Amino acid sequence: MKNDEHTHDDFRPVGDILALIGDKWTVVVIGALGDGKKRFNELKREIEGISQKTLASKLRTLERDGIVLRTLYPVIPPRVEYELTTLGEQLLGPLENIAEFALMHQFQVERSRRQFDEGVVIEPIVTSREPLHAVVLSGRTGRLQG
Repeated sequence: MKNDEHTHDDFRPVGDILALIGDKWTVVVIGALGDGKKRFNELKREIEGISQKTLASKLRTLERDGIVLRTLYPVIPPRVEYELTTLGEQLLGPLENIAEFALMHQFQVERSRRQFDEGVVIEPIVTSREPLHAVVLSGRTGRLQG
């Protein structure tokens, strides 16, 4: 096996991290904490549309995973602040790259979904000379040069 080859088990941690950040609210919470410490109600006001229950759940999960640090100050009334850990800060860069990709390619993905839903599927065809693309329209296949 070459040094740059990976086994199936090498990608399990990738799936775990994608599952961690794979929902809408987790990414938004991490992004909101990207510019520093915030209290719960401050986050709630900043993140439009998130319920109190969902925000509390996401913060607990992120704290458990080591992405967010929760600090409770022993004052009356109790004050709690949330901030990204070093691990959470390291996650910001890749999330910003994913956000950039999403913004740059959202229309292409939407167009592909529409075409797929309408029955227009473009599949690559590899020949010995040059790659071509097959276009499937209503069950018929045609060839287009790539």
